[in-house]
Amino acid sequence: MPHDGHDHSHDIPPDGWKNTGVRVIPGDSLDANTAQTPGMNRAAAINFARVGAQKIWAGTVHIHANAKTGAHHHGALESVIYVVKGRARMRWGEKLEFVAEANAGDFIFIPPYVPHQEINASTDETLECVLVRSDNEAVVVNLDIEPAEKPENVAWIDPIHKQ
Repeated sequence: MPHDGHDHSHDIPPDGWKNTGVRVIPGDSLDANTAQTPGMNRAAAINFARVGAQKIWAGTVHIHANAKTGAHHHGALESVIYVVKGRARMRWGEKLEFVAEANAGDFIFIPPYVPHQEINASTDETLECVLVRSDNEAVVVNLDIEPAEKPENVAWIDPIHKQ
């Protein structure tokens, strides 16, 4: 038994993890053959087909300057967006009536079934993000929603960012 008190011998594959252990996915080899939403380019890095992921999907999202996606949701999946470069404006709600912005270094959480729209708030810089979902399914349900004329601005409030 290992020194940590747990028997891990049942977990070791015949090749000793050589081919099924840690996987590095080069940034220039992402797979764009995944569910898409108009106005956005998604590319898969981690999913079942590529690495055998059972419970998560991860990849990149690029939204061109001054562009916005169509309204959509991701079914029962939870999504996390990490803004790498640029400024993201998120709209959500039954009529996309709520709005908040996120900058490079910020995380965005999208609960299951929430209608939303990603907007690049910059007129001259591509919005670059990393996206992680709670399942390896690439679920995207595109919606036919007319955005509200004047969305309600919602401040980012959590235990760290008090209003």
